[in-house]
Amino acid sequence: MGILNLTPDSFSDGGLWQDPGRALDHARQMISDGADLIDLGAESTRPGAPEVPAAEELKRLRPVLEILLDCGVPISVDTRKPEVMREVLAMGADLLNDVSGFTDPEAVDAVRGSQAALCVMHMQGQPGTMQQAPQYADVLSEVGGFLAAQQTLLESAGISPDRIVLDPGIGFGKTLEHNLLLLRHLEGLRVGQGALLVGLSRKSMLQALTGQPVSERLAGSLGGALAARMRGADLLLVHDVRATRDALRVFDAISLRDLP
Repeated sequence: MGILNLTPDSFSDGGLWQDPGRALDHARQMISDGADLIDLGAESTRPGAPEVPAAEELKRLRPVLEILLDCGVPISVDTRKPEVMREVLAMGADLLNDVSGFTDPEAVDAVRGSQAALCVMHMQGQPGTMQQAPQYADVLSEVGGFLAAQQTLLESAGISPDRIVLDPGIGFGKTLEHNLLLLRHLEGLRVGQGALLVGLSRKSMLQALTGQPVSERLAGSLGGALAARMRGADLLLVHDVRATRDALRVFDAISLRDLP
Protein backbone atom coordinates (compact mmCIF):
# COMPACT_ATOMS: atom_id res chain seq x y z
CA MET A 1 0.00 0.00 0.00
CA GLY A 2 1.90 3.03 -1.29
CA ILE A 3 1.78 6.28 0.68
CA LEU A 4 1.02 9.47 -1.25
CA ASN A 5 1.08 12.52 1.02
CA LEU A 6 -0.55 15.61 -0.49
CA THR A 7 0.60 17.70 2.46
CA PRO A 8 3.22 20.39 3.17
CA ASP A 9 4.10 19.03 6.62
CA SER A 10 4.18 15.22 6.71
CA PHE A 11 7.13 13.96 8.73
CA SER A 12 8.91 12.16 5.90
CA ASP A 13 8.05 13.72 2.55
CA GLY A 14 5.95 16.79 3.35
CA GLY A 15 5.74 19.18 0.40
CA LEU A 16 7.19 16.81 -2.20
CA TRP A 17 3.89 15.81 -3.77
CA GLN A 18 1.68 18.89 -3.22
CA ASP A 19 1.69 19.71 -6.92
CA PRO A 20 -1.03 17.50 -8.51
CA GLY A 21 1.16 16.69 -11.51
CA ARG A 22 4.05 15.50 -9.37
CA ALA A 23 1.63 13.58 -7.13
CA LEU A 24 0.17 11.74 -10.10
CA ASP A 25 3.63 10.89 -11.46
CA HIS A 26 4.65 9.54 -8.07
CA ALA A 27 1.48 7.46 -7.76
CA ARG A 28 2.05 5.96 -11.19
CA GLN A 29 5.65 5.19 -10.28
CA MET A 30 4.55 3.40 -7.09
CA ILE A 31 2.06 1.35 -9.11
CA SER A 32 4.80 0.45 -11.59
CA ASP A 33 7.01 -0.50 -8.62
CA GLY A 34 4.39 -2.95 -7.37
CA ALA A 35 1.92 -1.10 -5.15
CA ASP A 36 -1.38 -2.97 -4.82
CA LEU A 37 -3.16 0.13 -3.45
CA ILE A 38 -2.43 3.85 -3.18
CA ASP A 39 -3.24 5.69 0.07
CA LEU A 40 -3.90 9.42 -0.35
CA GLY A 41 -3.45 11.67 2.67
CA ALA A 42 -4.20 15.40 2.64
CA GLU A 43 -3.83 16.08 6.38
CA SER A 44 -0.66 15.23 8.25
CA THR A 45 -1.27 13.14 11.38
CA ARG A 46 2.36 13.14 12.54
CA PRO A 47 2.89 13.85 16.25
CA GLY A 48 2.23 17.52 16.91
CA ALA A 49 0.45 18.15 13.62
CA PRO A 50 -2.31 20.80 13.59
CA GLU A 51 -5.76 19.96 12.23
CA VAL A 52 -6.50 20.95 8.63
CA PRO A 53 -9.94 22.35 7.69
CA ALA A 54 -12.09 19.99 5.65
CA ALA A 55 -12.24 22.47 2.75
CA GLU A 56 -8.44 22.55 2.49
CA GLU A 57 -8.20 18.77 2.77
CA LEU A 58 -10.69 18.35 -0.08
CA LYS A 59 -8.93 21.00 -2.17
CA ARG A 60 -5.76 18.91 -1.97
CA LEU A 61 -7.53 15.61 -2.61
CA ARG A 62 -9.94 16.29 -5.47
CA PRO A 63 -7.61 16.83 -8.46
CA VAL A 64 -5.46 13.79 -7.65
CA LEU A 65 -8.29 11.46 -6.67
CA GLU A 66 -10.29 12.26 -9.80
CA ILE A 67 -7.51 11.02 -12.06
CA LEU A 68 -6.22 8.16 -9.91
CA LEU A 69 -9.62 6.48 -9.75
CA ASP A 70 -8.84 5.08 -13.22
CA CYS A 71 -5.25 4.04 -12.43
CA GLY A 72 -5.97 0.32 -12.19
CA VAL A 73 -5.47 -0.22 -8.43
CA PRO A 74 -7.79 0.58 -5.50
CA ILE A 75 -7.46 4.07 -4.01
CA SER A 76 -7.59 4.63 -0.27
CA VAL A 77 -8.19 8.03 1.33
CA ASP A 78 -6.73 8.71 4.76
CA THR A 79 -9.18 11.03 6.53
CA ARG A 80 -10.94 11.38 9.89
CA LYS A 81 -13.55 13.96 8.81
CA PRO A 82 -17.09 12.78 7.98
CA GLU A 83 -17.62 15.54 5.42
CA VAL A 84 -14.46 14.49 3.57
CA MET A 85 -15.52 10.85 3.77
CA ARG A 86 -18.86 11.62 2.15
CA GLU A 87 -17.34 13.50 -0.75
CA VAL A 88 -14.55 11.02 -1.57
CA LEU A 89 -17.01 8.13 -1.34
CA ALA A 90 -19.26 9.94 -3.80
CA MET A 91 -16.26 10.36 -6.09
CA GLY A 92 -15.52 6.62 -5.92
CA ALA A 93 -12.81 6.01 -3.30
CA ASP A 94 -12.31 2.30 -2.67
CA LEU A 95 -11.16 2.45 0.95
CA LEU A 96 -11.39 4.92 3.84
CA ASN A 97 -8.49 4.90 6.29
CA ASP A 98 -9.52 6.65 9.55
CA VAL A 99 -6.76 7.21 12.13
CA SER A 100 -9.45 7.90 14.74
CA GLY A 101 -11.06 4.52 14.08
CA PHE A 102 -14.55 5.78 13.13
CA THR A 103 -15.18 6.92 16.70
CA ASP A 104 -17.13 9.94 15.44
CA PRO A 105 -20.80 8.88 15.12
CA GLU A 106 -21.03 11.07 12.02
CA ALA A 107 -18.22 9.06 10.45
CA VAL A 108 -20.24 5.88 10.92
CA ASP A 109 -23.24 7.60 9.33
CA ALA A 110 -21.03 8.76 6.45
CA VAL A 111 -19.95 5.22 5.55
CA ARG A 112 -23.30 3.55 6.21
CA GLY A 113 -24.57 2.04 2.97
CA SER A 114 -21.32 2.51 1.05
CA GLN A 115 -19.46 -0.34 -0.63
CA ALA A 116 -15.97 0.91 0.26
CA ALA A 117 -13.59 -0.96 2.52
CA LEU A 118 -12.84 0.65 5.90
CA CYS A 119 -9.61 0.69 7.89
CA VAL A 120 -10.09 1.13 11.65
CA MET A 121 -6.94 2.41 13.33
CA HIS A 122 -6.28 2.79 17.05
CA MET A 123 -4.97 6.13 18.30
CA GLN A 124 -4.67 7.29 21.91
CA GLY A 125 -5.46 11.01 22.01
CA GLN A 126 -5.11 13.36 19.02
CA PRO A 127 -2.15 13.90 16.67
CA GLY A 128 -1.28 17.22 18.28
CA THR A 129 -0.66 15.69 21.71
CA MET A 130 -0.68 11.90 21.33
CA GLN A 131 3.06 11.37 21.87
CA GLN A 132 3.44 13.59 24.93
CA ALA A 133 2.86 10.87 27.55
CA PRO A 134 1.08 7.77 26.20
CA GLN A 135 0.06 5.36 28.98
CA TYR A 136 -1.76 2.02 29.11
CA ALA A 137 -2.53 -0.43 31.88
CA ASP A 138 -2.35 -3.22 29.27
CA VAL A 139 -1.65 -2.02 25.73
CA LEU A 140 -2.54 -5.35 24.11
CA SER A 141 -5.94 -5.68 25.72
CA GLU A 142 -6.79 -2.00 25.34
CA VAL A 143 -5.85 -1.75 21.66
CA GLY A 144 -7.33 -5.17 20.89
CA GLY A 145 -10.53 -4.33 22.75
CA PHE A 146 -10.89 -1.05 20.88
CA LEU A 147 -10.42 -2.65 17.47
CA ALA A 148 -12.89 -5.44 18.25
CA ALA A 149 -15.46 -2.96 19.57
CA GLN A 150 -15.19 -0.72 16.52
CA GLN A 151 -15.53 -3.70 14.22
CA THR A 152 -18.73 -4.69 16.06
CA LEU A 153 -19.99 -1.09 15.80
CA LEU A 154 -19.41 -0.98 12.04
CA GLU A 155 -20.99 -4.38 11.53
CA SER A 156 -24.06 -3.18 13.44
CA ALA A 157 -24.22 -0.27 10.98
CA GLY A 158 -24.49 -2.75 8.12
CA ILE A 159 -20.82 -2.95 7.12
CA SER A 160 -19.83 -6.46 6.03
CA PRO A 161 -16.92 -7.80 8.11
CA ASP A 162 -14.97 -8.67 4.96
CA ARG A 163 -14.78 -4.92 4.22
CA ILE A 164 -13.14 -4.03 7.56
CA VAL A 165 -9.36 -3.78 8.06
CA LEU A 166 -7.80 -3.30 11.50
CA ASP A 167 -4.64 -1.31 12.25
CA PRO A 168 -3.01 -1.14 15.73
CA GLY A 169 -1.75 2.39 14.99
CA ILE A 170 2.00 2.09 15.40
CA GLY A 171 3.32 5.42 16.71
CA PHE A 172 -0.10 6.89 17.38
CA GLY A 173 -0.10 7.50 21.12
CA LYS A 174 2.42 4.74 21.88
CA THR A 175 5.94 4.45 23.24
CA LEU A 176 8.56 2.26 21.59
CA GLU A 177 7.75 -0.51 24.08
CA HIS A 178 4.03 -0.29 23.26
CA ASN A 179 4.78 -0.49 19.53
CA LEU A 180 7.03 -3.52 19.94
CA LEU A 181 4.49 -5.39 22.07
CA LEU A 182 1.75 -4.76 19.53
CA LEU A 183 3.91 -5.97 16.66
CA ARG A 184 5.08 -9.06 18.53
CA HIS A 185 1.48 -10.02 19.26
CA LEU A 186 -0.07 -8.72 16.05
CA GLU A 187 -1.96 -11.89 15.16
CA GLY A 188 -3.79 -11.72 18.48
CA LEU A 189 -5.40 -8.44 17.38
CA ARG A 190 -7.16 -10.07 14.44
CA VAL A 191 -10.96 -10.28 14.64
CA GLY A 192 -12.32 -13.37 12.91
CA GLN A 193 -10.89 -13.70 9.42
CA GLY A 194 -10.44 -9.94 9.00
CA ALA A 195 -7.35 -8.29 7.58
CA LEU A 196 -4.59 -6.53 9.55
CA LEU A 197 -2.71 -3.46 8.34
CA VAL A 198 0.62 -2.21 9.70
CA GLY A 199 2.25 1.13 8.94
CA LEU A 200 5.72 1.69 10.39
CA SER A 201 7.57 2.96 7.33
CA ARG A 202 10.21 5.58 8.30
CA LYS A 203 8.57 6.16 11.71
CA SER A 204 10.37 7.45 14.80
CA MET A 205 10.40 4.01 16.44
CA LEU A 206 13.01 3.12 13.81
CA GLN A 207 15.16 6.05 14.92
CA ALA A 208 14.86 4.82 18.50
CA LEU A 209 16.05 1.38 17.41
CA THR A 210 18.73 2.34 14.86
CA GLY A 211 19.67 5.94 15.58
CA GLN A 212 19.03 6.86 11.94
CA PRO A 213 17.33 10.09 10.77
CA VAL A 214 14.21 9.88 8.64
CA SER A 215 16.22 10.00 5.39
CA GLU A 216 18.19 6.89 6.40
CA ARG A 217 15.44 4.56 7.60
CA LEU A 218 14.96 2.35 4.55
CA ALA A 219 16.77 -0.63 6.05
CA GLY A 220 14.84 -0.30 9.30
CA SER A 221 11.57 0.07 7.42
CA LEU A 222 12.25 -3.11 5.44
CA GLY A 223 13.15 -5.02 8.60
CA GLY A 224 9.93 -3.83 10.21
CA ALA A 225 7.86 -4.73 7.14
CA LEU A 226 9.20 -8.29 7.05
CA ALA A 227 8.71 -8.74 10.79
CA ALA A 228 5.14 -7.48 10.50
CA ARG A 229 4.51 -9.82 7.58
CA MET A 230 5.87 -12.72 9.65
CA ARG A 231 3.58 -11.76 12.56
CA GLY A 232 0.47 -11.73 10.39
CA ALA A 233 0.17 -8.37 8.60
CA ASP A 234 -1.93 -8.61 5.43
CA LEU A 235 -1.35 -5.02 4.29
CA LEU A 236 1.78 -2.90 4.68
CA LEU A 237 1.60 0.88 4.36
CA VAL A 238 4.96 2.00 2.94
CA HIS A 239 6.85 4.87 1.33
CA ASP A 240 9.43 2.73 -0.50
CA VAL A 241 7.32 0.45 -2.67
CA ARG A 242 9.95 -1.11 -4.92
CA ALA A 243 12.35 -2.00 -2.12
CA THR A 244 9.54 -3.39 0.03
CA ARG A 245 8.13 -5.45 -2.84
CA ASP A 246 11.59 -6.95 -3.54
CA ALA A 247 12.09 -7.76 0.14
CA LEU A 248 8.66 -9.42 0.33
CA ARG A 249 9.33 -11.52 -2.78
CA VAL A 250 12.48 -12.94 -1.23
CA PHE A 251 10.82 -13.42 2.16
CA ASP A 252 7.78 -15.13 0.65
CA ALA A 253 9.89 -17.41 -1.54
CA ILE A 254 11.97 -18.57 1.41
CA SER A 255 8.86 -18.93 3.56
CA LEU A 256 7.15 -20.98 0.82
CA ARG A 257 4.28 -18.49 0.68
CA ASP A 258 2.35 -17.81 -2.52
CA LEU A 259 4.10 -15.15 -4.54
CA PRO A 260 2.06 -12.08 -5.52
